[in-house]
Parts: sequence; structure tokens; C-alpha cells
Amino acid sequence: MARVFDFLHATNDVLGSRGVALPLEGQSTTTPDTRHQKGLELQRRLFGDRIDRMYAESPADQLHIQRFLSANCFGDHLTRTGLDLRIRELLTFSMLASLGGCEPQLAGHVAGNLAAGNDRQVLVDAVTQLLPFIGYPRTLNALRIVNEGTSA
Repeated sequence: MARVFDFLHATNDVLGSRGVALPLEGQSTTTPDTRHQKGLELQRRLFGDRIDRMYAESPADQLHIQRFLSANCFGDHLTRTGLDLRIRELLTFSMLASLGGCEPQLAGHVAGNLAAGNDRQVLVDAVTQLLPFIGYPRTLNALRIVNEGTSA
């Protein structure tokens, strides 16, 4: 949180200067009771039977992580209104590329982007825009994953 605190204030200042009423209206489409199931449905839509394999192959003492991923990342966040699924998947791809060291997850989100309607060129363009911020090593790693996932 400390890393983004200044960014949040700057974002609120920009939104306020543009006449956007804050706080924004809630955009959640799930409840505590539906977040896991809605997230799991969205994961299956984007990643197919890979999700069921991840659940089946997860060690029993780590299954809670799979459930939390479905409920939190997908149920709480990707199901929200405000941004469409294509943009949310592209943002997820961009964040993972920027983090580096997340190549297995990045590969999954290349597939997720394709399922959401983003094509190879959109992903290459996103990585190109990220280059000055994330550097060549992360850019080249991301492009390798894009190439592997889109049969360049």
C-alpha cells in the first residue's frame, strides 16, 4: 500500500479536477456468498478446463489458494462493472509483465486475453508501451510469452 499511496492521491486529484464525483459508485457484482462461484465461472470462460485441472492437481493444503484466487481476483475484481473484460484482462497482462518473474501466470493471461477478444497485436502493442517503464529484460520475457501463446 505504501508504494501506491501517493498514486491514489494523485489519481483522486485528477479525477476531482475533471469533475468526477468521489467516491465512485460501487461496481461490485458479487456478494460474499457468490464471489467464489462467479469468479470460478469467469475463470472457466477465460481459461477453459485448465482451471478444473488446477483445482484437481492442487495439493490439499494449498487448495485454499485456488479458492481465494477465484473469489478474490476474479469474483471480486474481474466481474466488476466500469471496465469491460477485454480491458481488465489487458491490465492484468500488463501488470504481470511489469512485475517480471510471473511468466507462468503471464502465459495464462495471454490465453485469457485471446479469449476476452484481445489479439496478438494488442498484446505486442501493450508491451511496447511498457518498455520504457519496465526495461528490456521484462519486455523481452513478455514478448517471448506472447510469441509462445500466439504461435508467432
